[in-house]
Amino acid sequence: MSDDTIRLVTIGRMIRRRRRLLTLLAVVGALVGYGTSLLFPPRYTTSASVLLPGAWEERELLTQTEIATSSVVVDRAAAELGWSGVGGSELRDRVSAKAADGNIIEISGTADTPERAQRLSDQVVQQFVTFAARVAGDSSDSAAAARPEELRQLVVRTSRRITELADAADPGRTVESVQTRTELAKLRTALQEAITELDKVDPTANRAGMVVMGPAARPSGEAPPTRTQLVVGGALLFFLLAVVGHLTAARMSRRLRTEPEIAAALGSTLLGTVDVPGEQPAHRPQDRGRRAGIRRLLGVDVRWDTPTPRTSGDEAGRQLRYRRVCARLRDRLPVPRRLLVVVPDGDEIARRAAGRLVAEAEGDPLLRVVGVSVSRPMVPDRDHESGALVVLSAGGWTAEELAGIAEACADAGHEVVGIVLADPVRARPTRSAGPPRDTATPALAVGHDATGGAR
Repeated sequence: MSDDTIRLVTIGRMIRRRRRLLTLLAVVGALVGYGTSLLFPPRYTTSASVLLPGAWEERELLTQTEIATSSVVVDRAAAELGWSGVGGSELRDRVSAKAADGNIIEISGTADTPERAQRLSDQVVQQFVTFAARVAGDSSDSAAAARPEELRQLVVRTSRRITELADAADPGRTVESVQTRTELAKLRTALQEAITELDKVDPTANRAGMVVMGPAARPSGEAPPTRTQLVVGGALLFFLLAVVGHLTAARMSRRLRTEPEIAAALGSTLLGTVDVPGEQPAHRPQDRGRRAGIRRLLGVDVRWDTPTPRTSGDEAGRQLRYRRVCARLRDRLPVPRRLLVVVPDGDEIARRAAGRLVAEAEGDPLLRVVGVSVSRPMVPDRDHESGALVVLSAGGWTAEELAGIAEACADAGHEVVGIVLADPVRARPTRSAGPPRDTATPALAVGHDATGGAR
């Protein structure tokens, strides 16, 4: 797993084999999300829009949004609302404004009830329009805004003077008087057109009078994150963290899976691989207690990162594999052939394979099976055995654990003569005439109480 690419089939296998644990963690995450929702009261948000007439640049609209959420506007709104314990500083975090298309400013307010959210938005909009109108009025009274008005008065006086000059001229008696009256009329018309154009480009006249586009609507639902969103988010977060944690642990796993790595860790030769039918290993009698029961309940007593067992051949093919291993042992051992079969504790597949080897050997070689703890390996001292045969399954042990077993064998005076890998497979249904010869697993000797070297 540590050198393989994580694929969807790997994630699917992990979810399938750890579904109980993942379901429990998702429920815990949902409870955490629900508890978080109790700490934060529900919030309701609504907004009201203000139309700004005239032509506005983008940065000018941004300035108006800043004015709408300024302390002056919010403080005045807080004073008008008169909510106990809620001042302008608290409301400033609940009010926001943004510029929309069409010179529209959207002002939003958030409160703990729909009624308060509606009142807050309407009051901020009202104070914003009042403040903006006052600012526009102050600017119209300034010297810069007074100059266009003075120009209009001057044009009016000039037009009156032109009319007086036209009346004083000799009306229609000479050609010169007619031309003079015509020129004066053209001048008066040009001045009036100039005043009209001046009114069109006057920013104060165009931008005055902001329009409130209706009151704020009363919110019908909570503002995100709602309680449902927090519950679902908590469950999803815990589920994803569990999945990522499983994948990370599998990527960082140092358990050996290949035959060369296992042979190098034990310092011996691989004699063969045997098939053990049964996808789900049985629980050993000593796997009892509250902790073991919880592990079985959550489904964490079975490895999830091991590949799905392949479908095995028939019983004759499996029996042939065991007989070939026994034949190789006879070739490597002197007479009399006695051998100590070492099986790591907790490796149920290897224990079943060792029992099958004892049955297939039929006393030649004579095999004695012992279980060895990988945390504190201890092997019985050498008696009449010619060496030790290590039987284990791949992907369950690290190089340090297997090296500890090899050292324990050496301390007890046993040479590791070979390694047999037990491969779990799914048995293909067969129509046999009778039960196989190894239906009854022989009694195995367990060497926990034997003396021997310790790592």
